[in-house]
Formats: sequence, C-alpha cells, structure tokens
Amino acid sequence: MLQIHQVPVLSDNYVYLVHDPEDGMTAAVDPAESEPVAEALAARGWSLTHILLTHHHHDHVGGVAALKAASGCTVVGARADAGRLPGLDHPVADGDTVTLGRATAQVLAVPGHTRGHIAYWFDAESALFCGDTLFVLGCGRMFEGTPEEFWGSLSRLRDLPDSTRVYCAHEYTAANARFALSVEPDNPELVAWAGEIDDLRRRGLSTVPSLLGREKLANPFLRADRPALASAVGLAGAAPVEVFAEVRRRKDRF
Repeated sequence: MLQIHQVPVLSDNYVYLVHDPEDGMTAAVDPAESEPVAEALAARGWSLTHILLTHHHHDHVGGVAALKAASGCTVVGARADAGRLPGLDHPVADGDTVTLGRATAQVLAVPGHTRGHIAYWFDAESALFCGDTLFVLGCGRMFEGTPEEFWGSLSRLRDLPDSTRVYCAHEYTAANARFALSVEPDNPELVAWAGEIDDLRRRGLSTVPSLLGREKLANPFLRADRPALASAVGLAGAAPVEVFAEVRRRKDRF
C-alpha cells in the first residue's frame, strides 16, 4: 500500500518519505534537513502532507520549520515532548493511531534515548519507524531514560512480528556490528550478517531497513534476557535489565 523512500541527510541520518500512491498523502519521518527532502519530493512529484517526529533532537527536527512553511503540512509528535518539538500540530501518545491515506500507524511510547521518544508501527505494511530507539544491531544512547525504561521499550519492539522492517534513523550498522561481535563473537547469525554489512558498506549501499526477526537473533540489545548473552558479559543469572545496562555501558566505551 505504501511507498517508502529513504533520503540520506547530514553525515549518517536517514529521513523517510512515506507515500500513499492512491490519495497522494506523503509523510516525512524525522526530517533533519529540508533541502534534500524537498528535492526528493519534487523528483517524485509528491506533495508533503505530514511530518512524523520520533523525538526532539536537532538531527531529527532541523528541517521541520522550512518544510512546514513551504507545504503547510501537519506535524505529528509526542504529546509528552510538546514543548521540544517545533511546529507541533497533532500531539499523540501511546496507543493513539495516525492515519496516512489508507494506512494507519500505531503510536508506541518507547522512552530511553529520550523521555518522550515514540515510534510509528504500520502493521499492515510491516514497517516500523523507530527513530533512535532501535538501530540495526544496536540501540540509541540512554540520554534521558533509565535502563528499566529502555529495556522495556526494546522488549516491546521485540514483541512485534519477525517480518517487521526496521526503518531506523542512522547508518550506524558497521560500527554496531563490530561492537556486537566483541560481545558475542560466536553468534553464527551475527557473524554471517556482519560479513554482509561489510560488503554493503564497501559498495556504498544502505543497511537499512533490517528485519526484526534477524535483529532478535543478533542484536545484543534485544538479547539481554538470553542466557548466552548474559554469560558473555559476565552476568550469568542476572536480571535482564542489569545485562542490558552492562551492554549499554560497554557500547558507550567502545
């Protein structure tokens, strides 16, 4: 139903254009810059009707003002972060839905990276726009949340179907793979995937989206309740949130 186009911006960000070809509605997810987004819209003959924001950081909202001024689009974002989201028209909270043409996204509250972070899950399209909460083989830094909040958010995303395509907001995958291998060097799924990632990046190709089913097998931040991961970080038998916090600390120092 939806057409999804990835727009590389800044040094390693991705903006996503989400388009319903039947009624012409188009959303930009986390527009860090305006010009590349406007150029991508013009190249496809699409008109911007919505902006979907996952959180308030500048590398996700930097293009909002210019795009809204040019298009008159509706800006959607977290009610909990209303004071930090530019141009917000439609505040949403966990459990709300956002309609884009014939498609509907469920709003998921996923705090941890920031306290008001949300994700948009288009169930029928198997598409998850998760900002900086979940990356390919990684997760965002824990700037405002607690380990309990962040692990709860990641566990919630992990519960989505394996077929879910993960549209995260950064091309951090090669570095994430190197870190993941330092934690679980004998994970066969991870080893195989890391080789594919190296090949994609050598050819200048994106590693995003990934499949959530694959993330569940290889992303250490989704595996904190797996005995093999706990043992690998010296915390056999520890609570999953303790394991997650330790993995996050190691990544911060990596």
